[in-house]
Amino acid sequence: MGLRFSLWRQATPLILASRSAPRRLLLENAGIPILPESHAIDERAYGAGWSGARISRGLAVLKAVDVSKRFPDQYVLGADQTMAIGSDVFSKPASIEEAAGHLRLMSGRSHILVSSGAVARNGAVLFQASDRARMDVRVLSDDFIGNYLAAAGAGILDCVGAYEAEGAGIHLFDRVHGDYATILGLPLMKLLAYFRGAGLIAG
Repeated sequence: MGLRFSLWRQATPLILASRSAPRRLLLENAGIPILPESHAIDERAYGAGWSGARISRGLAVLKAVDVSKRFPDQYVLGADQTMAIGSDVFSKPASIEEAAGHLRLMSGRSHILVSSGAVARNGAVLFQASDRARMDVRVLSDDFIGNYLAAAGAGILDCVGAYEAEGAGIHLFDRVHGDYATILGLPLMKLLAYFRGAGLIAG
């Protein structure tokens, strides 16, 4: 899979301030060439006590600005996703044990994912947007949680909520409400509309 055609009108790829494979694939499948770059933002230290939406929006901006300062005149997309049950915002689990705890708290309840994106150039924010999705988690047995985490491995610690909805994580849910790209971590429709309006992709 990956990039098959390009609608991108810039001479250089869009820089993605994220190493997220699902985000990269979403953009490449939409005809946008991507150069992934790491950011230097400490996500866990940001926004204590804030809502998930505010944290997601703020981190997307910080990541985009941080990376754009290293790549003059190039467009940089920062992205972030948060998960919340009511007013409780969850970070990526720090261990398999913490991931198991998160899944027990999620069991039989709904949570909200907020996915945000921000575009920056030369340290200035040009655009930002967010979308949300509601995820209804089925009742999870301890046996399922243990088997699921054993199969998922340590890579699941890179995922908020300890799941990848595009993979085995789909087994956690009774129902999902929202755009698929939002669930994977990007407000893709709003980003594409911005890119078209700014003349960055063919309209």
